Amino acid sequence: MPFAYAGSLRPAYEGMDWAAIGIGPPETWSAELDGALRLILSTRFPATLFWGRDGVLLYNEAYVPLIGDKHPAALGTPAAEVFPEIWSAIGPMIRSVRAGEGPTWVEDARLLMRRRGFLEECYFTFSYSPVLDDDGAVLGVLDIAAETTGQVVDQRRLQLLTRLGDGLRDLAGPAELPAAALPLLREDAYDLPEVDLVLMPQAATELVVTDGPGGRHATVPIVGRTPDSTGELRVRLSEHLAPDETYVGFLRLLGDSLSSALTAAEVRWAEHRAALAHRSMSETLQRSLLTEPVQPAGLRIVTRYRPAVHEAKVGGDWYDAFPTASGTTCLVVGDVAGHDGEAAALMGQIRNLLRGIAYALDAPPAAVLTALDRAVRGLSVGTLATALLAVVEPTATGDRLLRWSNAGHPPPLLLAPDGTARLLEHHPELLLGVSPGTRRTDHTAVLPVGSTLLLYTDGLIERRHAGITRGIDWLVRVAGPLAGESLDVLCDQLLADTTGHAEDDIALLAVRAG
Repeated sequence: MPFAYAGSLRPAYEGMDWAAIGIGPPETWSAELDGALRLILSTRFPATLFWGRDGVLLYNEAYVPLIGDKHPAALGTPAAEVFPEIWSAIGPMIRSVRAGEGPTWVEDARLLMRRRGFLEECYFTFSYSPVLDDDGAVLGVLDIAAETTGQVVDQRRLQLLTRLGDGLRDLAGPAELPAAALPLLREDAYDLPEVDLVLMPQAATELVVTDGPGGRHATVPIVGRTPDSTGELRVRLSEHLAPDETYVGFLRLLGDSLSSALTAAEVRWAEHRAALAHRSMSETLQRSLLTEPVQPAGLRIVTRYRPAVHEAKVGGDWYDAFPTASGTTCLVVGDVAGHDGEAAALMGQIRNLLRGIAYALDAPPAAVLTALDRAVRGLSVGTLATALLAVVEPTATGDRLLRWSNAGHPPPLLLAPDGTARLLEHHPELLLGVSPGTRRTDHTAVLPVGSTLLLYTDGLIERRHAGITRGIDWLVRVAGPLAGESLDVLCDQLLADTTGHAEDDIALLAVRAG
């Protein structure tokens, strides 16, 4: 008798009325049926036989968990009666094997099987193989199966959690969470057939599962940095999955993932607001230092400033144009090392010192820079800086006289009305802050009516992987043809031509004698 290996199923096998189900008493069974049944009963792998024309089910102990409460009625019952809900999927495969078309193989097949009182989402990997007699006729179909529901569902949920982690990593603020998360959540229609996410005060604080006319629903709390930063994940649960701890645990993980994303977004938003506040204060500081230039009679002055770090809006470069006590016009460009808030603060100290000294002394530029050098050292300003200070004086001929002194700064550029460009070059002198006793020199040049003087910081002429000489050559070549343009066009075009090349702050001061 083959039932010796049936284990807990042995009483059911021995008590079966085999004649009534069309197979006949066991002592009349063919060698093929006897051998096939002995095979499936002696293996611990889930296995079943669909035997005879009606495909009567004969299976082992390991197969029982796969069919749930279909057992024990399934034993000795035709397969089409046992599996009506999935027969449209498995019936054609069984028939193809019986028709002699060879074995089948299916991996992780999704089947909605009624085995625990509802149509349950199940996954199986299985193979249907023929049981042949000596003449090659198909007597039955052998089914070797493995349930993979746990692995498939776990992998699906893990992938969603991973996509959420990746997709919500860079939210700029908490308000972006619903719009970013919902498309990802709705990709998993099997676990989350209906889902919504709402940010709201006084949201749910515990996960709750409720039954209603529309099915079973869950409310999952989402919590941010503070008790007032809350929301809810609202889910209609799948009717094909049991609301067990595994399912509910997955919903908790979703809530934790969304809570983490909300917290991170709030941190970034707070950092962004702090950065905006810092930027606003920095810009206020910069605007207070880079004031609108004076516009004396007979001169047109235009200024521009562009920081190296766009987000900071501040730096160590500056320009200035102000009147002296005697009524002449002082022009300044300078550069304190660095391009951040600290550089801007140091620049402000030097700028204000220079303004005060120039106005109080009302002396030639070289004397003013010498006094400034002593003040920088004596007052422990603690930085190095380049500066070019110029004074524009009227003449009897109607032209202007430019008198300047240069502390380690790039040379001014003079543009004649006809486009001729000339650098006002002289032997460079030491930066401010190096040696307070440095002897400084005044230089002079005539500014004819219609000519343009351009003062600038080295950010305008510095180029990546190129020397300063090449940058100056570029400035002479490009600025000349712009001599006839307005000062606004001249400055804007020069800045535009440095886009993508400049790595330092740029300050420009353009003066036109008219």
